[in-house]
Amino acid sequence: MQRKIAIIGGGNLGQAIAEGLLASTFTSAEALTITRRNITRLANLAQQGVTVTCDNAAAAAANDVIILAVKPFQAMAVLTEIQPQLKAGTILVSVVTGVQLDEIAAATGNPAGVHFFRAMPNTAIAIRESMTCICSQQAGPEAKEYIISLFNRLGQTVVIEEKLMEAATVLGACGTAYAMRYIRANIQGGIEIGFDAVTAAMIAAQTVKGAAELLLRNGTHPEQEIDKVTTPKGCTIAGLNEMEHRGFSSSLIRGVVTSYKKIAKEEV
Repeated sequence: MQRKIAIIGGGNLGQAIAEGLLASTFTSAEALTITRRNITRLANLAQQGVTVTCDNAAAAAANDVIILAVKPFQAMAVLTEIQPQLKAGTILVSVVTGVQLDEIAAATGNPAGVHFFRAMPNTAIAIRESMTCICSQQAGPEAKEYIISLFNRLGQTVVIEEKLMEAATVLGACGTAYAMRYIRANIQGGIEIGFDAVTAAMIAAQTVKGAAELLLRNGTHPEQEIDKVTTPKGCTIAGLNEMEHRGFSSSLIRGVVTSYKKIAKEEV
């Protein structure tokens, strides 16, 4: 039997999840509910047959799976609001940055039989290409399989320990911005060597997409793919060596570590 899903919080992320689940046919519109204070912002989903409401408690009571997609400062209040509606077998998934599983369980009274999850997607979830990291607490194998399947419809997933969720935020979510900055620099370089901006952008973006697909499909290490396009005394190795002389890899690594130190400090 198809589980009924409620997305509590119809902002950008909540709407992206809803649209992705519908587009992938993981769920039907009739089995999906989404909440927001101003429901007029959800008109497109309502037109598709999704139940839209501003009543979080009613949405939680009527559904089997609850995806919490509110802002971090709203999370505790909303969890307290829906707590009386949670029942054995309910799957509660938080996509809220920085809210720990223990905090979620405590805010809801840790009801028996509720399966708790945290999931960290990135903005590519809007086009069903997210990298989503998942961890759980007191979750059964069937619930785990279901949640992995759900987020696999929105990209790819990996199950990690909760202590790595902040690191996952940096590598998987902040990483989108790092990749965009590389692409932007590549476009600027392309313009300098003769391309117009539109053509340079298309070449740069598709090249990065293709490079990523090579790693994902072949399961190879980046250096293996680099070796395939570097020839002795060639232009590729000359460019790579110049980038390394300028600190390309070290600056990127330092950026990742700096972002992690920032988020780790804020979570203390």
